[in-house]
Amino acid sequence: MAKVVKFPGTTPEKFGLQRARKKKAVDPGKLGQLTLFGGRVIKLSHLTTFEEALMLDEAGHYNQARVLYHKAIEEGDFVADAWCNLGIIESQTGDHARAIDAFTRCLSEEPRHYEAHYNLANLYAEVGNYALAKVHYAIASEIEPAFPNSYFNLGLTLAINREYTEAIRALKKYCSLTPADEHRPALELIGQLSSLE
Repeated sequence: MAKVVKFPGTTPEKFGLQRARKKKAVDPGKLGQLTLFGGRVIKLSHLTTFEEALMLDEAGHYNQARVLYHKAIEEGDFVADAWCNLGIIESQTGDHARAIDAFTRCLSEEPRHYEAHYNLANLYAEVGNYALAKVHYAIASEIEPAFPNSYFNLGLTLAINREYTEAIRALKKYCSLTPADEHRPALELIGQLSSLE
């Protein structure tokens, strides 16, 4: 007979999408033909196209941000991060196909882009493909082992897949990386999963 796991109070929610931040150096060779002749593009603001897009994105101006992310990609300005953030915008609008395309384009630029793996995992979990979600959460946690949300969401995904021992291990790792006041949902889930092992 199967046991139904009921969460006390509220069901723990997985942690949401993770925007990519500017963190990598721009390859001068990707800046276009002007660099061959020693010319420079002088912008009136001190922000790069990617930074402008990120500001608009964080302010909720998604259509304008989308345009600037595409422009940043054309300019070679933080291409992987721009694709990742485009994936988030597409995911938020419910266009899962475009979101998956953007995240995979990010990964083709930078295969170890942990935000893209994490966001792709969230998207796969949202559409019910827990096998792919599990793979991408695991990859994200390998690339960025100090990012606790990957472990919590991996634990939820493993629990859904009835891989209880591995789920408990992931949730314990989450607890080891977070302050004690954030442990309650994970500890409650660990308690329930322990009874199912």
